[in-house]
Amino acid sequence: MIVKMISYIYRKIFNMVATVLPVKEKTVLFESFNGKIPSDNPLAIYQAFKAEHNDASWQLYWGVKKQYVNEARARFPEYTILTRFSLKWLWLTARANFWVFNSRMPIWLKKNKQTIYIQTWHGTPLKKLGLDINKVSIPGTDTQSYHHDFIYEARRWDILIAPNTYSKNIFKHAFLYQQSFLEIGYPRNDMLTAKKDDLLYINRLKTNLVGHSKGKVILYAPTWRDNYYISKGNYKFYMPFDLEKVVSLLGENDTLIIRPHYLVGDTIDVSKYDQQVIVCTDEDINMLYLISDILITDYSSVMFDYAHLKRPMLFYAYDFDFYKEELRGFYFDYNHDLPGQIVKDEAGFYPAFNQLLQKTEIEKVYQNKYNDFFDKFCNTNSSNSRIVVERILSETNDKN
Repeated sequence: MIVKMISYIYRKIFNMVATVLPVKEKTVLFESFNGKIPSDNPLAIYQAFKAEHNDASWQLYWGVKKQYVNEARARFPEYTILTRFSLKWLWLTARANFWVFNSRMPIWLKKNKQTIYIQTWHGTPLKKLGLDINKVSIPGTDTQSYHHDFIYEARRWDILIAPNTYSKNIFKHAFLYQQSFLEIGYPRNDMLTAKKDDLLYINRLKTNLVGHSKGKVILYAPTWRDNYYISKGNYKFYMPFDLEKVVSLLGENDTLIIRPHYLVGDTIDVSKYDQQVIVCTDEDINMLYLISDILITDYSSVMFDYAHLKRPMLFYAYDFDFYKEELRGFYFDYNHDLPGQIVKDEAGFYPAFNQLLQKTEIEKVYQNKYNDFFDKFCNTNSSNSRIVVERILSETNDKN
């Protein structure tokens, strides 16, 4: 009862401040995935801002959840980090000149009318999004409420980044979004474009993350599945292959990196194979892309980012029929448009995985599809972060 009362008071204070007081000019609040460790598009934009426009008159802040604050401050000691939902955070959020986020904000948060909300989003859509999802399988909500909240949230966005025309068209109807688009490549991919051929940089990264620069790195990055929950807020990772068999196919110096959704990372036990299997939940995924020779995924939007590197991908869609018809559905022909081999059962997975291990290059049979995929979804500009910074500066200059 006391907790609910405190929460109620917090919300009232926040919304009163956001309604009555003006914004603080040249103040930007960044957040990644609702308060996780700084990462993704907001981090790329922040870093570009500091590199290109390190003006003391600008105040840049990061909102981070309480459980991640110590780690965030250790990893980014020069950043100004506020504990999400603290009084200081509430005061700043209500008065920030700009919000730069990659996920939705809580519905109860009222945006100051003078705040410019830049929504970077976090992926090119393969799976149905927002209003395009006919049946929502998330505990604690229903389809109607989910759609309502998405519409309400999208109306608060002043600028939405669309990484390609394909995404822009989907965002329009999936979010009922009618405001301004910034049709550029995702800022987080600037590094992939700039560093993909820098072997010295890649080997240094590999040593830091894996412990050595020998052998191949295989990245397994499956999609988030809405239905893998035990109870509300309690999820568990499902390993769709025999880890012992996979490890037996690896070379002596090869490494398998598993990149799960952050909600299920703690449920994975690889202790028996920790010499060659690593679970990476919080690391910058661009670093994992750069050091990997092969990507294994299913329906995750990581495929669109990884395609910038023009390295081989294997698509392991073990629950394809259920996922397509019951859970989310797709925006394009999964069976026809992907730039790599698709396997739909465990028996077919091992030989396909082993074949890629032996080659680690795009097979000729998929080369044309890969080129088409790259042309449609990948932006080769390595200055997208800078474009967002310039937009922030221009919005500020227009006001003055």
